[in-house]
Amino acid sequence: MKIVRYAANGGTRLGILEGHEVREARGELFGTLTAGPRVGAAGDLTLRAPIQPGKIIAIGLNYAAHAAESNQPIPKFPIVFMKPPSAVIAPGEAIVLPNATDRIDYEAELGVVIGRRCRHVKPGEEASVVLGYLCGNDVSDRDVQHGRGGQWVEGKSFDTFCPLGPCIATDVDPGNLAIRARLNGKTVQESNTNDLIFDVPTLIRHITAVMTLEPGDVIVTGTPAGVGPMKAGDIIEIEIDGIGVLRNPVVMGEAR
Repeated sequence: MKIVRYAANGGTRLGILEGHEVREARGELFGTLTAGPRVGAAGDLTLRAPIQPGKIIAIGLNYAAHAAESNQPIPKFPIVFMKPPSAVIAPGEAIVLPNATDRIDYEAELGVVIGRRCRHVKPGEEASVVLGYLCGNDVSDRDVQHGRGGQWVEGKSFDTFCPLGPCIATDVDPGNLAIRARLNGKTVQESNTNDLIFDVPTLIRHITAVMTLEPGDVIVTGTPAGVGPMKAGDIIEIEIDGIGVLRNPVVMGEAR
């Protein structure tokens, strides 16, 4: 099942994506959903971010090739930081660059949407706490992240720096998904989640040993090699097989 959220009658509704068509979703997001009447073609609807997370837990340097291109050693433990919910934007919504001089990078990532409240998840229980998976873009201001003494959270937390979408896919294998990024149509990142240093079950166990995860929380699992800068006028696309394409334009913000 692929779950979307879309604008309707001044609000937001849940839908189920079947091919290119959206059907009304009946039931509860964290319970049982069934497909109702056809709403329309996905391309004719305004899609919202498929989830509004209470918290976003992000993982750094989780592909060996990305650690190498960053001149960093392979981590012995997951590198955990957080992004605020205020950074989330929808498919098609603009990534706003805070200024014209900083290097702002795209980062294609698999996102994990938590489906039930959990703490101290044991081996073999990981899949039972997951609602599904989505595409994420961990947009990063490198000048802030690295130029102010290692401010990862600040450099990755500007408004619009966490595009999520286009849907939550519930029936995919997170351990074997092709992932890629395209900048203005050119492939700039291409890998597979089987290259993760710490896979999804490991991350869930590690994070829930520290904190309680709530339904709707999102874990973004790290980016492969090939990260690079964006500029105003660019289009960045994150694609994960079995999920879809998350596409966002890039614009310049107001002068500060």
